[in-house]
This record gives sequence, structure tokens and C-alpha cells, in this order.
Amino acid sequence: MYSKFFERSFYYAFAMTLLCSIIGSFLGGLPYLTIIGALVISLILGMLFQMYRPAIDQAKVGIGFISNKFLRLGIILLGFKLNLIDLAHAGVKTILFAVCIVTGVIILTYNLARKLGVNKRLAILTASGTGICGAAAVMGISPQIKVSKEDEAAKHNEEVLAVAIVAILGTVFTLIEIAIKPLLHMSSMQFGVMAGGSLHEIAHAIATGGAGGSVSLSAAIITKLSRVLLLAPAALIIGIWYQHQEKIEGGEKEKLPIPWFMAGFLLASVIGTFVPMPSGILDLLVKLAYLVLGMAMAALGMSVNFKAFLSSGRNAVIAALSSSVVLLIFTIIVSKTFF
Repeated sequence: MYSKFFERSFYYAFAMTLLCSIIGSFLGGLPYLTIIGALVISLILGMLFQMYRPAIDQAKVGIGFISNKFLRLGIILLGFKLNLIDLAHAGVKTILFAVCIVTGVIILTYNLARKLGVNKRLAILTASGTGICGAAAVMGISPQIKVSKEDEAAKHNEEVLAVAIVAILGTVFTLIEIAIKPLLHMSSMQFGVMAGGSLHEIAHAIATGGAGGSVSLSAAIITKLSRVLLLAPAALIIGIWYQHQEKIEGGEKEKLPIPWFMAGFLLASVIGTFVPMPSGILDLLVKLAYLVLGMAMAALGMSVNFKAFLSSGRNAVIAALSSSVVLLIFTIIVSKTFF
């Protein structure tokens, strides 16, 4: 009986989230929507689906499954976008630059958010999205934060809020960086490194880097992917840290959180780099990754509680905005000094 109910719910959810993801991919490729990105558009479309409550109620169980399992699958497939040889050619200083950014921004954003009264889960999700790679980082770190069944709905709202924060700020800073480009007096390489080091989403880095020409675009992508590469170790470290915090605060001791799907992410990058395959196949796998991640984002949008979403985000925005300003200044100085 439950099996039939789950199948029906899954099919409803699959159809709705697939529709959102396909439309999101199309809209995300349009000139003025590129800086928003397909994933965020899919999330927004999922939210809009809530206007048709009967369909959401029919698909509720399937929506939960897709937001969880498809997320992991999408992140694994995203690994094919990482070319480890290109990252190696970028040099040690690019990797060290990425490590400094990811570590510093996560610590800064988290502590600012906590001092402003933001709860621990939302603070770490917002910090991860700001420091690593936007929406994909929020969703990659989220499984490491274990909650009770009673808190699952609240956690979903925090995931969506964190994604919205980094998407909005990333879009704003994309426009700012393109606008101030003539004032920075940077070479194409320096401008690209700054874009890849300071912006949250891959789409933001591509849009900004592209404004500086082909050299700038390549530098932006490589620098940004250096940060993406750190998603796997960051997920493991944050999971261990979060468990330790829960233990200190009197929570029950749980098994060490090991994000096995991150191993799949790294394995996919190894295969994509070293196993000979046509470039068309690699492109197809990356497109599939964004399609699956778009479905997961749409499922999240379909399950968000708007009252909780709107009431808890102001201080998290202030924290992420402050750290984003610091990050931009830091990347300008480092780019002009070392690249």
C-alpha cells in the first residue's frame, strides 16, 4: 500500500521538478538571466508551484526524496566539470588562494552571523555558500547537519534561505564588479582571478570573467573551480565540527558524518580528467548534473515555509553581505599583488 503511494507521489514530484529544471535551464541561458543561474531559477519556479496546493500535497513524499537523493546525484555528476590537470597547471598559489578564501570566509561569515543572533544551522549554511560555491555548497554541506524529524521542515527553510542569500548577493556583486572594472586598472588575468575568487556561484564568475575577455574568463573559471574542489574536504570538516558542537551542547553522540557522495564527486572529477572520452559526453554529463541539481532545487522550493523563510533571514543577509565586502577587497589586493 505504502509502496504504491510512494510511487505515485514520486512520479508527481519527478514530473513537476523536471519541468521546473528544464524551464530553469532554458531561462538561465538567456542573456539577462545568466547571472542569476539555472539552479536559482529552478528554486524560484518550485516556490511558485506552491500556489497549486493539491499537486504539492499529492507529491509531498516524492518531493522529499528528490530534494535529498537527487541532490547527492547531481553533486556527484558535477565532479565531471572539474579538470584536475587544469587546476594543477593553475599552480600552487591558486590553490592556496582558494584555501584562504574558503577557510577565511566560512569562519568570518559564521561568526558574524552568530553574533547577530542567527541560529547555528543557518549560519553555517550561509557561510558555506558564501565561501565555497553558492547553492551547490549549501546543498553539499546540508547533509552533514543532522537534525531530528521534528526539525527537518525548519532545516529545509534554512537551506532555501541560504541559497537565496548567496544567489542575491552574488548577483549584486557581479554587477558591482563589472561596473568598477575600469577603476581597478587590472590586467585580464588579475580581473579573472578576482572574479573567480570573490563571487559565489560559478555562473557569477563566468558572467564577470567574460566581461574581461577570454583570458579573464579562463582565469575566473579556474579560480572558481579551485574553490569548488574544496567542497568535499569542507563538507567532511564541517560535519565533524558540527557533531563536536552538538556533543558540547549536550546532544546525543552520533556516528562520524562521512559524506560518501563527496567521494563520488571526486571520483567523477578523476574520471573526467584521466579517462579518455569524447568532449560531447563530458558536456552531456555536466548538463545532466545541472538538470538533476535543478530538480533538487525545485523540490526544495516546493517545500519551503514562506512565513519562516521571510522572518529569519535579515541578520544572515547582513553577515553574508559584510563578509562579501571583505572578500572583494581581499581578492582585489591579492590579485593585483600576486597574479
